[in-house]
Amino acid sequence: MTPTPLDLAPASTPAATPAAGTAATGQRSLRLVMLVLAFACGASVANLYYAQPLLEPIGRGFGVGTGTAALIVTLTQIGYAIGLALLLPLGDLRENRSLASGTLVVTALALGVAALAPDFAVFLIAIAFVGLASVVAQVLVPLAAHLAPEETRGKYVGQVTGGLLLGIMLARSASSLAAAAWGWRSIYAISAGVMLLTALAVVRLVPRRRPDHTASYASLVASSVTLARTEPILRRRALSQALMFGAFTAYWTAIADELTRHHGMNQTGVAIFALVGAAGAASAPIAGRLGDRGHAVAGRAAATTLAVAALLLAAFGASSVAVLVISAVLLDFAVQGHHVLSLRDIYTLRPEARARMNSVYMTGVFAGGAVASAVTGAMLTHFGWSGVALFAAALTALAALLWLAENRHGDRV
Repeated sequence: MTPTPLDLAPASTPAATPAAGTAATGQRSLRLVMLVLAFACGASVANLYYAQPLLEPIGRGFGVGTGTAALIVTLTQIGYAIGLALLLPLGDLRENRSLASGTLVVTALALGVAALAPDFAVFLIAIAFVGLASVVAQVLVPLAAHLAPEETRGKYVGQVTGGLLLGIMLARSASSLAAAAWGWRSIYAISAGVMLLTALAVVRLVPRRRPDHTASYASLVASSVTLARTEPILRRRALSQALMFGAFTAYWTAIADELTRHHGMNQTGVAIFALVGAAGAASAPIAGRLGDRGHAVAGRAAATTLAVAALLLAAFGASSVAVLVISAVLLDFAVQGHHVLSLRDIYTLRPEARARMNSVYMTGVFAGGAVASAVTGAMLTHFGWSGVALFAAALTALAALLWLAENRHGDRV
């Protein structure tokens, strides 16, 4: 049975005002649980992004070029996409807390191998498993939706997603600063320890949630395919966010090269740039509240338009670091806001299948990111930063066109 906020309250509520006291304690407990979920999401998904500003030092350490080192980003996202397709459906079958904590431990082991990898091949294998296991973040977001009251579900999903997005944004700063202080391997060792501590926090503070499903794993995976085939809104949200996330991935895969080559920044400078860009994560709770108030359609339109504008700004204003900072904040704000609004839409479709809905949605999103990162390496080599930014702008423009086509036919959700 899914716990409600009152289920989370301890039994020692003062007797003088039992109903009000229990409700207040339950709300405090719910906020603590959401804080743990937000941190766990951010800490685990950050593992996918530590390498982006470190491609040059990692490549130098293993004796490969930056273009070859870009395989790290691609393989991490491929591993994550595989995990989304094959592991995430377990969220509708297995008890969620034990599934999450166990996966966090596996993530820690893979990170430890990455930190100690003797050669590039071993590192690539380890980093693919890091991507595979980091899917735990997407187990926790639907769990937040299950634990939250229906009337504030958008708010709490936005808060947990905000933690996830903040992890994405801060990952680049954390890895750059760690590399500057202790070398690029240090961030993987540090993150391994964080994953173990996070697993302990999840076990101690997050309530159990056992899904009602008794179907086999194979039938759940097959039903994910059925959901993708029968839910047009799910397909559209997945495709639109795949385009938005592809643009996001292209931008952040190439920006470190632009900053170091043409603006003379070192790893610390790149870290500060990424930290400023993290301000875009503030869009998550804002988007959640907009969705709760019925403004999801307009919000997605604004997000796609803002993303196009941000990337055009980055393409034609790259001579100024200030312009690049503005473009980073605007792009992150747009992509993350669009993501939260899309999640809210798909979570209302089949409440009993949220993990599988999330599996279909996020598999599409990260497949888009993997393709975009693979294309970005070639674009950067042949056309430089402006080519990458224009490529990313084209992806977000396609997302805007999808919104227009959907709403022109009156299928507004």
